[in-house]
Amino acid sequence: MTNEQQNGTKVKVTLKKSLIGSTEAQVRVARALGLKKTNQTVEHYKNPTIMGMINKIAHLLDVTEL
Repeated sequence: MTNEQQNGTKVKVTLKKSLIGSTEAQVRVARALGLKKTNQTVEHYKNPTIMGMINKIAHLLDVTEL
């Protein structure tokens, strides 16, 4: 387990806007985060990889730290 997993630092990510009209790269990032449908929510441990993915499509997401 990494330090973030031991501390329980997580982020809750919700897809708030449709992926229609987004670039292929943005759609791939959303799918990699586990987001398939609008208003779907997933939780991930906060780490640089996940935060980079979130920053790439931040305009489509609602992010909450847990």
